[in-house]
Amino acid sequence: MKLNMRIVDVKADQGKAYLELIKNREEAVQDEVNVVVKAILDDVKANGDEALVKYTNKFDSAAVTKENLKVTRAEIEAAYGKVEKEFLEALKEAAVNIEFFHEKQKQNTWMVTKGQGIILGQSVRALETVGIYVPGGTAAYPSSVLMNAIPAKVAGVENIVMVTPPMKNGEINPNILVAADIAGVDTIFKAGGAQSVGALAFGTESVPKVDKIVGPGNIYVAIAKKLVYGSVDIDMIAGPSEILVIADEFADPSFIAADLMSQAEHDRLASSILITYDKELAEKVVGELEKQVDGLDRKDIIKDSLENFGAILITDSIKEAIALSNRIAPEHLELSVRDPFMYLGDIKNAGSIFLGDYAPEPLGDYMAGPNHVLPTSGTAKFFSALSVDNFIKKSSFLHYSEEALLAIGKKIVKLAETEGLDAHANSIKVRMR
Repeated sequence: MKLNMRIVDVKADQGKAYLELIKNREEAVQDEVNVVVKAILDDVKANGDEALVKYTNKFDSAAVTKENLKVTRAEIEAAYGKVEKEFLEALKEAAVNIEFFHEKQKQNTWMVTKGQGIILGQSVRALETVGIYVPGGTAAYPSSVLMNAIPAKVAGVENIVMVTPPMKNGEINPNILVAADIAGVDTIFKAGGAQSVGALAFGTESVPKVDKIVGPGNIYVAIAKKLVYGSVDIDMIAGPSEILVIADEFADPSFIAADLMSQAEHDRLASSILITYDKELAEKVVGELEKQVDGLDRKDIIKDSLENFGAILITDSIKEAIALSNRIAPEHLELSVRDPFMYLGDIKNAGSIFLGDYAPEPLGDYMAGPNHVLPTSGTAKFFSALSVDNFIKKSSFLHYSEEALLAIGKKIVKLAETEGLDAHANSIKVRMR
């Protein structure tokens, strides 16, 4: 298949135009989606299960009712008989690796004494109820179940509520159900889209109101999460998938092409970028893309994604490539260079970093252990991958003895009075009399 993959000097006008293109690739549809999503959320907030079922019937399955909205234990048990043994074994191994990685992120409550009669500390508590959105239906991602639920379990969340779109027959994809059971999800509902986000945010007769909603979805889900933020917390606003590969002359063009397509198959809006100073490598990668894409099921999506939002950017050096990558702040960053660890310290902005030829992006998506729920659209400049930290909250605590308070009382009074808050000052003065 012939591919019109752009190869451009990043300093040229076409290179600058491309960077602007990927920065704004979602803006054209967001205003229209906002209106639709707000109407759905308002309906769910006002009418609960009735609205939730109505939209589920409209968008996903007419077989879902108020009575069968919640997945039963029998349905979960039946799912085990419908999945392949090899898939189940792989899923369990992935779960072990994900738990191992996230156990290292746990934080502990701490307390210190600071001088006579002063105790300071921080209490770390898990959130009580968390909602997880998992894409379902024909595009079911059991790996996303593990990546969202296991960190919550490691953090100590008591109640994990999962929503996922049903298939046309009203059932949940069995791979999703089995993954949820392995990951420790407590309750599952047959609902997806903006309506399920609203149900989690506001609560319905069946769906409990949660403290936080996590998990990736399409643009309707992303906008819904954005609109309910404040009623609940959210992890991040997920955009289209991204991969950026930095390569030197020693990189394997067949590996690079395969990895670029691994993200391009997600979505026609996905961006797959190679940055290199080697123009010969760039041409070889295009050749490999054309050779490999014909054998892939989602070749039409891949072709559209690569031609519309993919690019090979030519720089003068690896140093310049890394500086550009830090500007883009990609979701996935692969360092396909001879000594990737030499450059690791120079990477400032990336959701997840893959080092060397044998650490491809799908390794992180499925098996290695680091989380694959990652910041997109340049938000890796200030967001992190989903982690145990997303499922905890921290409360500071302090204790002063009478002597310790009296020793600094006048200074507190001075600060309070300077700010014009005499009631604050009085709170200290009454203890100093």
